[in-house]
Amino acid sequence: MAEILNVEALSIARGETKILKGVTWRVQMGEHWVILGPNGCGKTSLLKALTGYLSPSSGEITLLGRRYGASDWRLLRLEIGIVTSALQASIPPAEPALETVVSGRYAQLDLWARPRPSERAEARKWLRFVGAAALAGREWTHLSQGERQRVLIARSLMARPKLLILDEPCAGLDPVAREEFLGFVEGLARRRSGPSLVLVTHHAEEIMPAFTHALLLRAGSVFASGPKRKVVTTQKLSGTFGARIAVRTAAGRYSARVVHRPGHGRQL
Repeated sequence: MAEILNVEALSIARGETKILKGVTWRVQMGEHWVILGPNGCGKTSLLKALTGYLSPSSGEITLLGRRYGASDWRLLRLEIGIVTSALQASIPPAEPALETVVSGRYAQLDLWARPRPSERAEARKWLRFVGAAALAGREWTHLSQGERQRVLIARSLMARPKLLILDEPCAGLDPVAREEFLGFVEGLARRRSGPSLVLVTHHAEEIMPAFTHALLLRAGSVFASGPKRKVVTTQKLSGTFGARIAVRTAAGRYSARVVHRPGHGRQL
């Protein structure tokens, strides 16, 4: 099976603070991963390293056989799409959704070049694919949170990435919008010609059936990694979050509840 991503003994330190500690992780073609872990476990730093925005202190990252540091990271970045709320503040409020999508071709926000007709046509195609064709002319400031997430996915797909990272994409969505969005993600994961997906989340119920593997991070280190049926378990999630967590599955979906005492708990 072809390897898309290989993270080998990745460590990141800033001053005396060790952010990531020897993280090793591999993504093969056809795999879809979920990353789980408590706040401060290193998820954001790992994503920044993967997209070339944070330099590691040691270790290696190889994408499609090309190693960061030995290849132009600006070109490698085009192979990784990312949908994250951190991008939203950099998109001009008056920019039409169609131009936001076109900007993904260049991995550039606030596109200054005038889009070519062929680029506009392709952007419309991806907007149709994500169910947002009607939003092409709507300005960014007038899009709902769910609409923005779909536009950002279309933007990422403009570069035809081999890996697409969804960084807490359901944050700010109401329950109905969240289920609709997760249904779209499930369809994207099952698309034969689509990219491998990496979903970063705090919520086990957002792990759709098409996801195959899970990476659990705790205090900057890998706590567990592998097929989701072996990793997303009561024992391993409890160890990752440092609390007793009861994990259940039904119809291919997960639920997790933090157990304080018999009969009491809160949803994870």
